[in-house]
Amino acid sequence: MNEDASRPRQPSMADVARIAGVSAQTVSRVLRGSPNVSPETSRRVLAAVEQIGYRFNSAARALSSGRSHTIGLVLLASGGYYSRSAVTAGVESAAGEAGYAVSIATISALDVGLMERSLAKLADQNVDGFVIAVPLISVTRKMEEITRDIPTVTLDGSRTAGARVLGIDQREAGRIATQHLLDLGHRQVWHVSGPDEWIEARQRREGWRECLEQAEIEAPPPLEGDWSPVSGYRQGQIIAMIPEVTAVFVASDEMAFGVIKALRERGRSVPEDVSIVSVDDIALAAFCAPPLTAVRQDFFGYGAAAVRLLLDADAGPEEAVGTPALSVRDSTAPPRAV
Repeated sequence: MNEDASRPRQPSMADVARIAGVSAQTVSRVLRGSPNVSPETSRRVLAAVEQIGYRFNSAARALSSGRSHTIGLVLLASGGYYSRSAVTAGVESAAGEAGYAVSIATISALDVGLMERSLAKLADQNVDGFVIAVPLISVTRKMEEITRDIPTVTLDGSRTAGARVLGIDQREAGRIATQHLLDLGHRQVWHVSGPDEWIEARQRREGWRECLEQAEIEAPPPLEGDWSPVSGYRQGQIIAMIPEVTAVFVASDEMAFGVIKALRERGRSVPEDVSIVSVDDIALAAFCAPPLTAVRQDFFGYGAAAVRLLLDADAGPEEAVGTPALSVRDSTAPPRAV
């Protein structure tokens, strides 16, 4: 008889997790003294360790947990350079404070195959958790399988069954922007939206439409961009040819820069002829000509909050972060008197 087969199996971290009613990852956090675990959870884990005689030592930690003290961040290459950089900086800052490194996977397009491969690549690196900042609406079985045993937080993007969601009220951002223009006296607000496959774009558009409906105004057809200044410029050329347009809600600062350039080239001034309000309020917004009125999004804060949520074993399935706030500058004004 094989000598190894006759030996009793040593208790594993999975055994501790089963008895304590938590994940193996939570057991790992308790045993390495992480502060992001509640006292009650720690008590249950330590009681289970004592009950089955589980041994845990620092030399075996990486093997027993199967992890690398690294957080995997998935990003989309398009969608705004400044916002993407700020989210990354926020994730890296909060992860560093908690003693984690960050491994980044960037996908070139909103494609489930690319998403699957990126998650699989990070899983192969034994990351402790995922922060997903990609707005895919559909989720595949493979994505569910990869994230089932690895804690995951999404930034209003791909939502796997076990993921925690960091909620950002994009609908409210659209409503705030539109209401600001109506409060100035504009009787209609046009909209340059982000691409339809983005959840954020849909929600901002819904907020715009709902705000107009509440004011009993029929919404004009939205003009769709791709978040780039070039796409904003193209849609701005169309808007410039519609003389009755006096106010436009643009779904991102970078597209708004393009809209303003197109309007100026067509002889329409901002805000004297057309008021412009956007969403994001990146650093460059205040240096636009004229300075851009925008609904502020704290991308750095969102990235940091995603890491804190990921490392909080007792957090709920969905957490809200921040309230959109309007930075009023010189790109909006009351319409000209007729």
